[in-house]
Order: sequence, then C-alpha cells, then structure tokens
Amino acid sequence: MGESSSGPTPNERQQELIESTDGLYLVDAGPGTGKTFAITRRYGTIVEQPAIEPEDILLATFTRGAATEMKERIVDHSTYALSDLADAPIQTFHSYCHDLLSEHGYAAPTHLGLDERITGSTQIIDDELLEAERFREFFSGFRDDHPEYDDLYRVLSGPGELLDVITELASKGIFPTAEGWYRDGESHLDGDLEAFTEQFDAVNQPRNDGRKQSELREALSGFGRTKTYHPEAPSKSELRGGRGTKQLDAEVARTVFEEDRTDLKAFVHDVYVEYLQFALQRNYLTFSFLQLFAFVLLCEDPRVRQAAQFEYVMVDEFQDTSEIQFKLALLVCGTNNFCAVGDWKQSIYSFQYADVQNILEFETRLDQFAGDLNSDTERVSFDTDALTRIELAENYRSTESIIELSEQTLTTPATSGEDVTTTLDDVVELSANAAFDNTVIEGIQHEDEHEAVLTKIQAIVGNDEYAVEGEDGDQRAPEYQDIAVFTRTRDYGRELLDVAAEYDFPVAYDGGIELFRTDPAKLLLAWLRILESDADRGWAVVLEEIGYTFDEIEHLLETDSYPSAPVAFRDELRELASVGAVTRRVLDRYGYTGDTGDVLLHTIQSVYDSTTLTRGELMQFIERGIETGATVDIRATAGENAVTVQTIHAAKGLEYPIVILANMNEGRFPPRSRESSIIQYQDPVGLRQRKCYAEDGAYPHVYDNWRHDVIRRCLPRAYDEERRLLYVAVTRAEQHVVFAAGAESNTFLEELPVDVETLDVTVEPLDRATSAAAELPFAITTPEGPIGQTPHSLMDETVFEETAARMETEAEADPDTGPETRAVDFGSQVHEFAEAYALGDGVTPSNSHERRVVEFLEGLSGELHVEEPVTLPIAVDGHRITISGIVDLVQVTDEQATIIDYKTDRTRHAQPEYRKQLSVYYHVLDEWYPEKDVTASLFYTSDGSRVQIEPLTIGAVRSLVQNR
Repeated sequence: MGESSSGPTPNERQQELIESTDGLYLVDAGPGTGKTFAITRRYGTIVEQPAIEPEDILLATFTRGAATEMKERIVDHSTYALSDLADAPIQTFHSYCHDLLSEHGYAAPTHLGLDERITGSTQIIDDELLEAERFREFFSGFRDDHPEYDDLYRVLSGPGELLDVITELASKGIFPTAEGWYRDGESHLDGDLEAFTEQFDAVNQPRNDGRKQSELREALSGFGRTKTYHPEAPSKSELRGGRGTKQLDAEVARTVFEEDRTDLKAFVHDVYVEYLQFALQRNYLTFSFLQLFAFVLLCEDPRVRQAAQFEYVMVDEFQDTSEIQFKLALLVCGTNNFCAVGDWKQSIYSFQYADVQNILEFETRLDQFAGDLNSDTERVSFDTDALTRIELAENYRSTESIIELSEQTLTTPATSGEDVTTTLDDVVELSANAAFDNTVIEGIQHEDEHEAVLTKIQAIVGNDEYAVEGEDGDQRAPEYQDIAVFTRTRDYGRELLDVAAEYDFPVAYDGGIELFRTDPAKLLLAWLRILESDADRGWAVVLEEIGYTFDEIEHLLETDSYPSAPVAFRDELRELASVGAVTRRVLDRYGYTGDTGDVLLHTIQSVYDSTTLTRGELMQFIERGIETGATVDIRATAGENAVTVQTIHAAKGLEYPIVILANMNEGRFPPRSRESSIIQYQDPVGLRQRKCYAEDGAYPHVYDNWRHDVIRRCLPRAYDEERRLLYVAVTRAEQHVVFAAGAESNTFLEELPVDVETLDVTVEPLDRATSAAAELPFAITTPEGPIGQTPHSLMDETVFEETAARMETEAEADPDTGPETRAVDFGSQVHEFAEAYALGDGVTPSNSHERRVVEFLEGLSGELHVEEPVTLPIAVDGHRITISGIVDLVQVTDEQATIIDYKTDRTRHAQPEYRKQLSVYYHVLDEWYPEKDVTASLFYTSDGSRVQIEPLTIGAVRSLVQNR
C-alpha cells in the first residue's frame, strides 16, 4: 500500500482483488499483507454498484470484533454511514445462523423428526463452562433412563468427552434424526476403509530399500507393554510378524478397521438426539446447534433457502472454517460470486474444529461439497469450475529477515525423529515493505527461564540495538509496551506473571486463567462450605486467610470456637437470598473487585440461574473446575507501558515491534501427547472407542482396545499445526524476535538457524516512579484524545454520604427495616434483578423492592433496552471530553423514548444530584431519537413511585464539567 492524500493506496495485487467483484475467487492473504484493507475496499466497490444494497452481501468473519472493524473500515471508504450498516450481514457464522433461525427457524427441528421448536426467546449459550454444566445435568438423567448402555458408562472418564464428540460431529455436518442419522451421516461414522488403507500402506512400507522395518512395525515394538488387552487380541509377534519381518501383513488394515461398532453408534446417537431435545425443551441452543439447525433448515426448505441467499458471499479467515461452515456458505450463495480469503499457514484452531483442508484442498472440497448438497436436489446452482486465485504478497508488517525466518519454521522438525514432508512449493513468497531491517533474531537459555526473560526485557528496553519504528517513521529505543511474550500454553504465561509480580515488573497477562484455582474462587468455595454445613474444610481456608497458624486452626476446629468476626460474616451471608449476592459479598469482603472477581461472579450466577443445581451441587461444580483447571479469558493489566504476555492463539491477528517466544522447551512446544478421549471421532476412521468393557472370564474388566492402538499408529501426528503455530508467533513481530528456553530446549529451537546464548540472570529493581511516568504520559502533557468522565464525576458525593448516614440512623430506629436494605450490595442486587427480569431470565423477586420492580416492568409497553451504554462528547475550554455511562432502562414507543433509572433510596435527598446524571443520558438519547419525545425519570423501588426529571441544558452540563 502506498500513501495519498486520501489515505493508503492499494498495491497491484490488492487492487486486483478490490476490482474483481464477480466470480469465484480464492485469495491467499499471508500475514501483514493488508487483507482487511483489501476486503473492506472490495466490499465498498461491490456495494456502490447500482441495485446492490448491504443486505445483498454476506461478509462472514471469524470474530465479532473483526466484524465491527470491517464495518468501521467500510464506512471510511463508502457512501454508507455506520448506522446504515448496523444490520448489514457483516458477521460471524454463528451470528448469521442466529438471525436466520430467529426469522425462519421455528419449525427447523421437525426436519430431524423432533417435536420441539425454536422460540423467539431461545437463549444462546456461548460459555463453555455453562454448556458443560448443562450437559452434565442432561447426562445424569440420560444414564438413569438408559441402563442398556451400562457397559459404555463403565469405560467413560466423564460426560465432557461425549459433549466434545457431539460438538465435533456437528462441526462436520453429522446430525442425528429421531430415528437414525441425517442424510449420509452414518457413513461418516463408519469411516472410509479405502482412505485408511492408503494411510496404513504409507506407514507400513519397509524403509531403506527394504532393509529397514516399516515405521508402523517399529512404532508397535511396545505393543501391549503397558496395556491390558482382551484375551482374544493378537500377541505382539502375531501382529508384527516374526524376527526379520519388515512390515505388518496387509490384511491387518481391514482387521483393525472393521470393528463392530453397532452399540457405540447407537449410544452416541441416543445421547446426541436426546441432548438436542433437552436443549430445545429448556429453550437454549449452543453455537454448534445454531449451525446444525441453520444447515438443516437451508437444506430442507427451498423457500427459506431462496429467501436467505445473497448476491455476493465473502468469507474471511477461511483457514479457520469448519466443514459445516463451508457448506453453509455454499447454501447461502445464490450466484457464483463467492470469495474465500485466508492463509493455510495460519490455520491454528483445529481444537475449535477448524479444518485446514478447506483451504488447502479448496477446489476439491468445493466440488465435493457442492456435489453432496446437490445429491438429491439442486441446492448449489452455480458452476464451481471457473476459479481465480489471487495472491497478496507484499508484507507491511515484518522485515525481510523475519519473513525469511518465518518460512523456515514451516519445514522445521518438531521432534528429533520427525521426517517433515511439508515443502515450500505452495508457499506464496512474501516481500517486505519495511523501512528498516535492523532485525535482531536470537535465542536465550537459562534454567531459571522466567527470570531470564525478565532480564532480557530489561536489556532490550532503552537499548538502541533493538530500535523500533516510532509513529513519526524514525527509529527510537524500545519501551516495555513494544514487547510481547508469547507462549504455547497458558500455564507458562501465568507463571511469568507471578514471577514478574515479585519484582514489581510491568507485565499484562492477556489470555485464559484457571478461574477456579484462583484465591477468590477458593475463598468463595470455603464460605459456601461453611454456609452448607459449617464444614471444617471451609473454616480452615478462612482461618488461614485471616492469619492463624496450622496449630491454631486445628485447635479452633476441634473446639468449634471460631472468631466473632467471621462468625458474624457467616450469619450475614445466611441472610442473603441468592448465590449471586453471597458471591458478591464474599468478593467485596476480601477486596476482589477487579476483572477476576467480576468474571467469577458472572460465571457462578450464570450457572446457578440457568441450571437446577443446588448450593451443594454448585460447590461440586467449583471443585470440578479446580480439578480440571477450567479456563476463562481475562486480562490482568499493569498500566499503559507494560509488556504483554499471551498465548500464541490469543496473539493471532495482532502485531508487536518485538516478540519474545518463550517456553521453547522439550515437552512444552509441542506439548507432550496426552491420552485421547475414550470415545472419539476422526477422519478417515470414523467413530471409535479406546477402551471396552467385557465380562469374559472370571472377572469383568475394562480392556484397552488393541484395534484402536494400531489405528492410532497409522494416523499422522498434528505436528504440522504446531509448525503453523510457530509461524504465527514469528510473523507477529515487526522488527525483532527473541526465543527463550529453560534447561532443555525443544527441537524447534535446536533446528532453527538461531544463535542461542546462555544468559546471566539478574533482574534489576525497577524505579516505579520512572516507570509510572512512562505509563501515564498525560500527567505531564496535554492529551490528544478525549478526556473520559462518567456522570457520577459530576455529582456531589457528600450528598450520598449524608444519605447513607441518615438511612443507617433510621434503620437503627426502625426494627422493621429489612436487613437486605442495609446491605452494602443491596442496590447492586436490585439492579441486577431488574436487568435479569427485563431480559426475561425467569428470576423470582426475593424482597419488596424487587416485587415493585416486577409490577413496574409488567406495566411498560414498547421496546425495552436494558443496560444501554451511552457516551456524550462535549467540548470544554478547548478540550474534548467524553462522559460515558450506562442507562438502567430505555423504553421506546412509537412516540417516546424514556430514560428510567432505578434508585433504592427511601428519601429524595439525592434527587438534585441524580438530575445531573439523567441530564447526560437525556442529551445522548435526544440525538439518538430526534423524531421522538425524550423524557427522563427515576423509579424508587422503596415505594414504587416514579418521578419525572427535568433535564439540565447542555450548557449547564458543560458548566458542571468546567467546575469539576
């Protein structure tokens, strides 16, 4: 991309893509090649054509954030405003499927022979923890109803692996019907013997011109050594052949493949179809079920399919699509104007069921999938032959040195004995557009790797040898915020964060944390145990947190003589009506009011509200989370000028001047292989089980499945994806790359052309005053961006202190005052209830305030918008100020837009201050709804009264800001 007065100008390849609007295209868009720039310009070209509107174009993205960015960029280069694209189908596949089912999907389940329906209030579950708990609840009932599968229950390690199988099958387009399988689904479960035989033969060929045994025979040298096979299994010599044999008998392929799986298929079918019914009966769908029912609806209802088809379809990040998403894209494409954009080298999400073959074998799969869909009637009407390929080859991110290194990662062995078959023949050669190439590529190693990484960061910051490009285009010394540390696994990132905290080192961890292994979760579990049964296990944790020694705790537990403060807190918790209130109160008591506390509260409340769990079962849920290390995404910040720590997966799509790729250790990258699930699906072998129960002989036993073990040795390891992860990590770097390892480095680092230095580790104490100045430049300079405030910053806080004191005095004088109205979090509790009730979550009022909220909401008409974020930009003394807040409720009718803010006050003492708050909201909504009468009101939950508020003028609001 060049530059002009109107912004960047496309290069030749980008311009070709932008202008190539009609026809079938596959675009190879490597890292840093301006993919989003070109896609959004292409969209702008299409939408500006006569008779084409945004609703005629589907632009499918991988994330919601990407969809938002696309819309914003399109607005910059088209005649459309952001409001014009608000409802445009620029969205993820899941979002599109939700919209389709909301409009047409009521009877979609009937196409699978199910009686249940998809309603207008069907919830979408996108939280993995919540979905897992709901499936556990379902499977508990399923086991009771189906004793005929007892032999399979005996081999399972837990219901989670069944949920994984169902989700994978759904991603492949394999669905159950009430009586069997949809379309050709069962054939996929059976597998493809011919394709498997090809793989078997490939690894069973003798090596070195027949002088060396085959790879498969060698891999089976330990056959049965640590396994317990059924007595009918062959011996090692029977399977491998006698001494001097170079390969297995060819008939072994058929023997291991043709296993009787009738009971296994019936079991998976019944679990699958009954879980679908369970979800529909409880009025929710998962992401995988959204796609399932959308696909079935589009296949079976030609009227809906015709109505849903687009003139143009573009799919971004095509390497991250699943099989069903490829087929969905074909079903909704009404012409041959289909464009797939992606990069096979960056396909790293197979654990989310992405299939890299979608892009590697694009032409083959295009013909195959179109043929499958048209097998009984025409569903894909366009010709799939005339494909044009466009290759974006100019890289605007990295230096030439980094580009060359990144290409080498694709052919680097992952283990010492691996024979890499990948070549660079299909790799589009990128050329660097970087202004400088002062790139440093190096490795460091030390047994104390975490401290070594911090030492290296300190050596880099302020060092001109690692100069980076500044905003003015000139080189400058790097700062902490220029550096990102990547890791293959989450645990290393959290360990580095802990070590950094010991040195007060500016590090921000961005990624998944094991939520239930955190201190807030353990303390919450302790208090739940105390509330449930005054359990010693709970009191021990609480007393240790207070500071008691082990001997003191033992004495207190033996004598039941607990300190008065925690006893009083226990009694206070017992008065709270909901688990959410208990959670919030525990977190507040210990000061856990940050991101981790918020996520924990949301997770606990969501699980408890949406399942039938008792408090005791909720405790078991937390215990399972501790045991399994269940993770949620969270960002732990450390100021503006801080090093970012991320997993490679989390860093996809981002870029940093300097990348440190850490944890390059044996067994960590790639991770050591773990035991696979007991029941699993895999192409081309279909549905299989790793263990089997049998009652042969004197003792019933769970046996290892010898056929599975042979099959596993014939299938390729997923090292290609590990290389792609390495490629993604390196290509995030703009100017410098550093590899870091501990005592035992991995094969990647040993094989790459990188000089590795054994580092002397010394983490120097930081001058936090200096660091703080670097983190907060606005303390000494006038900021260029808008200054942020909230409506509360305009209000007189002393009024609320006086109100709180008055309410406490009245409460002491009035013994009938409910304890809940004196709780610190009572106002939040009522607001949460009001939000949940307005959203139709099925909550039940627990006190008079909440009952008045119910009566009030039931009496409202029109559309209700809950927790609506608003921002009021305003100029004050030459500065741009933004006042941002959240409106509790906005009621929109044909004539009016009404602001409603809940207050739990029993007096009107603070009403003049509330007027300031609502005045901000008023001026925002007055811009939103210029044709409507906008009003503002307070609803007092203490007595159910509603008070209209006369808003201040915009000039008066500006004066408030000036005076603050």
